[in-house]
Amino acid sequence: MSLRIIFMGTPEFSVPALLALVAAGHDIVACYTQPPRPAGRGMELRKSAVHLAAEDNAIPVLHPSSLRDKVEQERFSGLDADLAVVVAYGLILPLPVLMAPRLGCFNIHASLLPRWRGAAPIQRAIMAGDTETGITIMKMDEGLDTGDMALRHALPIAPDMTASELHDALSDIGGTLIVQAVAALQAGTLTLAPQPDVGVTYAAKIDKAESRIDWTQPADTVHNHIRGLSPFPGAWCEMEFQGRRERVKVLGSTLGSAVIAATPGTVIDEKLSIACGSGSVRILRLQRAGKQPANVDAFLAGNRVDAGSVIH
Repeated sequence: MSLRIIFMGTPEFSVPALLALVAAGHDIVACYTQPPRPAGRGMELRKSAVHLAAEDNAIPVLHPSSLRDKVEQERFSGLDADLAVVVAYGLILPLPVLMAPRLGCFNIHASLLPRWRGAAPIQRAIMAGDTETGITIMKMDEGLDTGDMALRHALPIAPDMTASELHDALSDIGGTLIVQAVAALQAGTLTLAPQPDVGVTYAAKIDKAESRIDWTQPADTVHNHIRGLSPFPGAWCEMEFQGRRERVKVLGSTLGSAVIAATPGTVIDEKLSIACGSGSVRILRLQRAGKQPANVDAFLAGNRVDAGSVIH
């Protein structure tokens, strides 16, 4: 028997979960998502990824700017849902909303809770050098990702994996896991466990101000910074082209030689390896302003960066 589900999500990360619930035969009575935002050079209003996926599947779409208004809360309650599934929605759910569905509200969170509660768990896990993360299905309460856990699935983080690659892998896992959780909920076999008090960390929202690369840091810190911010907002540095400094995004890297006797920021070979505070990082993918991303060989074919030059 299908359940009446309200789906709440916004970015591309949320879409596999929505489609998985549709494929499982559940009745998605409405999709809540963020309102269309100005985007692109023309700053035209652009619908969210969930909005577009919902329209493709003939699901009603609602995009209130807040759920704190009593009218919006009554509209939510009036949908008479069995449960709500929330993934990267972008709005806080007040208590009347959390209490409205018969079986509660369940969140798909991109970490192994209680590690990395908060807004940017994928990026922060990589930036911290974690070797494992995963997906947690959690029954929501009023706290910030503090609810009881239903299911967890761990995923190794490969040494050169970027936030984009981890995002895609976790997104697919989230879709699979939420269908399993809903099936267990229907069968009465879903068990909930409180989060442990030990191991709590918070994944603060990424601030563009933290995206500049600091070559004086150890190589592993620089490498994790680069891949954790790829592709958005993109870790960046300044390179000199034809006597003029220009900001360049670094979108991929790997660890280079461990022992380097060079000033941090110095290009140490023809493969675009850069000296760090200790060790070195070899750049694999980068992007000049106004250009398309390119792998390092294609980039160097069109842009001269000499060994011995200094990147800022």
